[in-house]
Amino acid sequence: MATFRLQVVSMDGLEYDGEVQRVKLRSIHGDLAILARHMNYCTAVGMGTAEVTMPDGTQRKAACIGGMLSMMNNVCRLIPTTWEWSEEIDIERAKAAKERAEKILHEEYLEEQARIRAEARLYRALVRIGTASRK
Repeated sequence: MATFRLQVVSMDGLEYDGEVQRVKLRSIHGDLAILARHMNYCTAVGMGTAEVTMPDGTQRKAACIGGMLSMMNNVCRLIPTTWEWSEEIDIERAKAAKERAEKILHEEYLEEQARIRAEARLYRALVRIGTASRK
């Protein structure tokens, strides 16, 4: 299968720079897959598990939360807000974050902004847990 260059640069620095067969992730418009020779494209990234198919056909998964993706002239640049390879996710920390968010959401009197923040924390924790369990 044909390959293309993928660069993943998060707030933590360069996460990946090399050839891949495919990138699957969630955009704000739904799930998408980028293959070699994909048309030039740009989109905002949603929250979910990204799947990267390496040149040898193996797959790596990562929790990908927010950011931008562009595909220009067979080079895909992904600039996520958060990117964690599945093998680097601290599952116990993610479970603790999930429990804290759920506890906040069960409070009887919760302001709207506090509820929105707690829901976002819960969803991020669930993405991390789901990604880590798909190793």
